[in-house]
This record gives sequence, structure tokens and C-alpha cells, in this order.
Amino acid sequence: MNIFPSVVENIANHAAANPDKLALADSKQALTYGQLWKCIYGLSQKFKEMGVGFEKCAVVECNQSVDYMICDLAIQLLGGIFVPLEKNVAVARAVEITTDTEAVLYVSKAPLEAELPEGIEPAFWNIDDCALHPWEEEIPELQFPKSEDVCEILFSTGTTGKSKGIVLTHGNDIAIAENVMYGVQMKKNNVEMIPMPTSHSHGLRRTYSNLVNGSSVVFVDGVTLLKKVFNMIEEYNVTSMDLSPSMLSIIFKLSKDRLGDYADQMDYIQLGSAPLPEEDKVHLSRILPKTRLYNFYGSTEAGCSCLLDFNNMAGKKGCIGKPAVNAHFIVVDENRNEIQSSPDNLGFLASSGAINMKEYFKAPELTESAMANGFVYTKDLGYIDEEGLVYMLGRKDDVINYGGIKISPEELEAIIVKNPIIKDCAMIPVKDALTGQAPKLLIALEKEDGSEYDAKEFKVFLQENLDANKQPKYIEIIDEIPRTFNGKIKRNVLMDREK
Repeated sequence: MNIFPSVVENIANHAAANPDKLALADSKQALTYGQLWKCIYGLSQKFKEMGVGFEKCAVVECNQSVDYMICDLAIQLLGGIFVPLEKNVAVARAVEITTDTEAVLYVSKAPLEAELPEGIEPAFWNIDDCALHPWEEEIPELQFPKSEDVCEILFSTGTTGKSKGIVLTHGNDIAIAENVMYGVQMKKNNVEMIPMPTSHSHGLRRTYSNLVNGSSVVFVDGVTLLKKVFNMIEEYNVTSMDLSPSMLSIIFKLSKDRLGDYADQMDYIQLGSAPLPEEDKVHLSRILPKTRLYNFYGSTEAGCSCLLDFNNMAGKKGCIGKPAVNAHFIVVDENRNEIQSSPDNLGFLASSGAINMKEYFKAPELTESAMANGFVYTKDLGYIDEEGLVYMLGRKDDVINYGGIKISPEELEAIIVKNPIIKDCAMIPVKDALTGQAPKLLIALEKEDGSEYDAKEFKVFLQENLDANKQPKYIEIIDEIPRTFNGKIKRNVLMDREK
């Protein structure tokens, strides 16, 4: 198939070739490629009148809908820069990002009720009106965005510090789309359900991948309303899903093995954004034995760079698979020198390729600290084996050095959370006079009154399931483990509690 330099140009070509094919659907509306393209172009003409143009930023609050994606693509068609905000964003965050990007347009359900600095006066558009202005005449021949043009700025959730703006080009989006399409062996008739927030890279990139491929996307807002999720799976004959590990856990808890009812329908399920516990991998493989099951590794800065088909490659602890088609991995030391890595000689993972971001927004020093020589460098500890398989064993910042013993919190958390009285848990380092650092375990209980918790019994459980040199030195019960939208533990928040 021909792949064009931008997502929106691919949509225009699919609209010409297959105008009646389903493109996007949510609980309120569904659009074919022909209808979607008319809506995108029609809305772009409205936005053009409001000042959106080449390299002009437009801030859009997500509502996980067809309207939202029309808005995104209309901005990109004009050469503008799409800047998404999470659903129900705090006013202070909306003001900060609108101001920093000098946005000319603000899209949400209601205008931004806050005082903005002088010179920042974005026009307002109601996000519910995005599909109401389809172009009824013949669409003229257009000049589409170029591969090197900036198309979006994605602001991180700031779990390890201040939120960063990741600047991405159309070429980045296409390269990542190819990684996903080829990585999951996406078929033309694919219908993918995306409950992951499309204000963030994970859900947004899976949507782009399907639109580049000419297949279909069904949006749902999370998975807590499981009846609606399963109804839409059946209504649209969904053949694939994009989930975070936390969403999969919710589905298992609320519906047990219900996903197994679609074993003959599901072509693949892809997961990412956080490590997937081994027991969930095994469970999913058991109830969907014929479905391809993928776990993606990546970041907003270098997305969807490595993937593992864990239904066909089980039993390799810490393995994140092989690099995707547009990614290349190396392992480096603390000075960014490439090393010959192994299980006994870990280093830091770094990746290169057309997927890598252009830069951090208005942060040249931060960009320089993360990128050099065509690589994005991480703090993820790992190695590459003789078969070219990549292993990630935790972040350097998260690893606890307990008297010379290196403890990966994620490894222990996946074991501890199996205890039926534990709702959630997190392991963090705390200062210790004797060893420098010591592991502290924070637990949230299934029963808030703590009636099932017995400290002695719980310590016996830990002794039976964890190595003697990896036992937590301290244990504390808290109400809730703070997590991001995609399930990552906010360790910085928990560590700040200890100061």
C-alpha cells in the first residue's frame, strides 16, 4: 500500500478509494471515510477563519470521541499544531499550556474561564460541534503537510517532575503508525476498540495507525462501564483492542473471563504504557489462545519502538521483544558509550529512528540531555541478547540499592499484589542509616476497614514469596496508590511523602 507523509493525507486517499468504509465510531455517531474527510475539510475552513494556520497552536480538551479526532485532523490539515489536553483538565493546567503555546484556538465544551496573559486571546470552539460542518461541495486539490512539519505537542503527565512538551512531526506519526501496523500485522478490515485516552500518545497513536492503514476505530471512554464496552464489541464486530495493563486488570476483576467469549473474533490485543504483570500475560493467553497478544514498549519521545508477541514468546522474564520496523536499539553506559550488554552487564536502553521526537518544547537543554547522535536515551536498565531480543529490567531511578542488592520494585509489586487482601501496592526507597537505602512497601487494602489484614500473616506471605534479601524493611498501609491515567505508579508522589 502507498503510505503518504501525513495522517490526514492518508485519510483523504482512503476517502477517495473506499468512501463507504467505516472510519471512526463512538457511542453517539459513526463516520465512513468519505464522511470523515468532508467533516475534516469543512471544519478546517472554520478554523482557518479563526486564525489556525501553519505552526499556529490549537489547544483541545479530549472527550474521547469522533468529534475530537475531526478537530485534531482539521488542525493538522491547515499545517497547525494540535495540542491535546486530558479530559476534565484542571483550569490551571489549561491556562499554563494555552499560554506557553500561545494558542490561537481553544476547543472544549466551554470557554476557558480564566484570566490569560496579555496577547493570549484564543478563539473558542465547542467540541460537540466538530461534525456539524461537513463540506458539501467538491473539495479542491490541496497542499498537504510535509513530513518534516510539526503536527503536535504532547505534554507528559509529569510523573517524574515538571510536565514536558514533546514536539512531534508528521513524519514521526507516520513512522510510529508503521511500527504499529507492521508490528501487529494489522489487516485492512481491522476494527480496533480504543478505550485508552486519545489525549495521550498511546491511544492517539493507535488511532493514527488504523487511519493510515485504512481500517476502523471504535472509541469508548475507559472500561469501567463494561456492559457498554461489550455491547460495542458486538455492534461493530471489533477485531482488536488497545489496552493498558490497569484496564486489563479492571476487565478481569469485573468480568472474570468474559473476554474469552470473543476468542474467535479477536485478531489481536495490544497493551502498553506500563509493564504487564506476568500472571496477567498467562491469564490472557489462556482465555484467548488464538489471539495475537502484544506488549509494546516505548515513550512519548520515541513511541512504539519495541514489541513482544507474548502468546508466542512466553517465559522470557523482562523481555520486551524485538525492535519495531522503524526503530534501532543499543545499550549504553552512563557516559552514553555503547556496550556489549548481557544479564550480568546491564546498561541503559537507547533507540533511534524516524519515530524519535523532534525536540522538547522550548527546552533546548532538556532536549540535549535526552537526545544525541540520533538516539533518545533512557534511564531504563536492560540488555540485548544474542537473538536480538531486548530486555528491560526497570528504571535506574526506581531501582532500590539495599546494601548492594539491586531491587526492582515492579518485580516485587507484581508478586505482592497477588495477595487477595491487597488492592494495590508500591515499593519505594527510603533513607536508611545502615544500608543507605531500604525498601519500603506501601499497600492499599481491598477492605478499607483493614479487617482482613493481619501483620504477622502478611509477613509470612512475603517471606514465602520474596527472596530473603528483598524483603521490605518497612510496611505502611495507605488509602490509595497514586497512579497516572495509564496505570503508572507516581513514585515521586510517594517518595515526597517521606521527606
